[in-house]
Amino acid sequence: LDIFLSLLLVISFSPLFVLIALAIKLESRGPVFYNSYRAGRGFRIFKLYHFRTMKVGADRMLNSLVKLNKFNNFGHAPVFIAPENDPRVTKVGRFLCKSGLNKLPTLINVLDGNLSFVGKDPLHLYEAASFTNNESAGRFVMHSGLSGMWKFSLKKQKLFPKSINSTHVF
Repeated sequence: LDIFLSLLLVISFSPLFVLIALAIKLESRGPVFYNSYRAGRGFRIFKLYHFRTMKVGADRMLNSLVKLNKFNNFGHAPVFIAPENDPRVTKVGRFLCKSGLNKLPTLINVLDGNLSFVGKDPLHLYEAASFTNNESAGRFVMHSGLSGMWKFSLKKQKLFPKSINSTHVF
């Protein structure tokens, strides 16, 4: 079902893929796609595809943005980094992120079997490294997915900030 549905969606959205690629190329130099390595089921490492939403070389700037991190990790692992008002994001990238269109290429990951439509978010390698203890290794038993419970939890957190904090989400 994942493979059939992702193939259908990739074909259906192919004109949109072209328009987004053109917008990215017109705004800035560099590749159209951003590929990052992620850890999926069984700690299997794969390339996750997104439309590029940031300036070229944005990964190298990440350490300087830790003070803008919206997740307060209280000095404990796992460390999740997501800067507020990230200065690395381009104008087209900001629109793509807000609309969710930056994630359209992840349909290719579903098509090649690295992701499912429903499952836990595939982790960056630096995040996965902190999940190698017995208590948290179970998250790698099932397929990673495009949509999972944590996304709903984050939306709930925004609606009810006093009742839920980021420590409950992760």
